[in-house]
Amino acid sequence: MPRYKLIIEYDGTPYAGWQHQAKHRSVQQAIEEAIAAFSGETLRIRAAGRTDAGVHASHQVVDLDLTRDWKTDTVRDAINAYLKPEPITILSAEKVAPEFSARMDAVKRHYRYRILNRRPQPALERHRVWHIVWPLDAQTMHEEAQSLLGKHDFTTFRAAECQASGPLRTLDRLDVIRMGEEIHIYASARSFLHHQVRSITGSLMMAGSGRWAKGELRAALDAKDRSRCGPMAPAAGLSLIGVDYPEK
Repeated sequence: MPRYKLIIEYDGTPYAGWQHQAKHRSVQQAIEEAIAAFSGETLRIRAAGRTDAGVHASHQVVDLDLTRDWKTDTVRDAINAYLKPEPITILSAEKVAPEFSARMDAVKRHYRYRILNRRPQPALERHRVWHIVWPLDAQTMHEEAQSLLGKHDFTTFRAAECQASGPLRTLDRLDVIRMGEEIHIYASARSFLHHQVRSITGSLMMAGSGRWAKGELRAALDAKDRSRCGPMAPAAGLSLIGVDYPEK
């Protein structure tokens, strides 16, 4: 039974997140239905990351097993043919070792958060950015962000409903870059807590707007208290943009 690795991009706006749900349509459900339509097989696909409702991906990774040994181009194109009504695209398909796990073998995940920092509201990108009208100092945000790098107890930036076994995580990258009217926040780690990136983004906004003084972001981290977190940034601005695996 061959195992396939798929690279997927999707607009998360119309979905209740990645994971299959009983009452709401998910990205996983849409892809599984397309696989069943072309292959006749009902199965569960396994993803590198379970994105929340409204969160997008330009590089989600999944693995799946099919009974028939299909050509990789056929797998990609056939799934895409049945996905045409959905804002989901299979970018590539490849055969991998039977023991490959999109989730367990991942060594780093990369996210980007986009803030549109201007007065006029967005028309074309309104489901892909957080629109903030007041001025933000991206350099201050970046400098404050560096205090969160490394291994810490991220309880302050962890959702109350997070199912992770503990709050310790190692944040490898947290860069804030202004690109014209947009501010991009890049976060990389082996794994993230539920709502961690969005919680950090909202707190960085507080630092960039001057509502938080220098050092207040680190103080919030050290407090290990969810009530010290800034406002959680909306899902629309967040995208999973990459997943790293060990070199073969």
